[in-house]
Amino acid sequence: MNKPACVLMLAAVIAAFPVAAEKADRDKPMNAEADALRYDDLKQTSVFTGNVVITKGTIIVRGARVDVQQDPEGYQSAIVIAAPDKLAYYRKKREGVDEYIEGEGERIEYDSRADTVKFIKRAVLRRYVGATLADETTGELIIYDNPTDVFTVDAGAQTKTPSNPTGRVRALLAPRNTVSGAGAPAAPAPAGPSPSLRPSTTLGNDKK
Repeated sequence: MNKPACVLMLAAVIAAFPVAAEKADRDKPMNAEADALRYDDLKQTSVFTGNVVITKGTIIVRGARVDVQQDPEGYQSAIVIAAPDKLAYYRKKREGVDEYIEGEGERIEYDSRADTVKFIKRAVLRRYVGATLADETTGELIIYDNPTDVFTVDAGAQTKTPSNPTGRVRALLAPRNTVSGAGAPAAPAPAGPSPSLRPSTTLGNDKK
């Protein structure tokens, strides 16, 4: 199949992206738009290429190529690869709050068995409260754990830039009581305690 901007519905990739986002996303259809698709039923693999855009409820994934594979036990993994000099993109809504997680990297990997998302090379992870940027973290490798909302960040040579010559991990973490913006009313509190996005206590040491 090689039709420009074809809209594809494929059962093999429906469960390939995290469901620890908005619960309603689980029941939403997955739409995959790409220039081409190669599906191998025997190997249980799907390869989307060319301006790939995948949506499933509040989840959005964009990249030049997306490879999806299902193992014999039914677990799926997905690899999103960016076009040269660009970054692959991932976004989802957090359950129970008006917050969104947005991540970028030259490569994004999702493992449904571990329910983790990895942002690799020039990695960025952001948290938005509504449309307001609350937190932003950059590094060489960011691993985000969906069930616990815990993330780890590793630095590396690729993180070095003119503004960050040492390549150290950098993070902007806004106080919780100010992210709604000055003069703007805070978002209504959800029922029960609000889940928090938090860095791992072993930040930079757990190589996965």
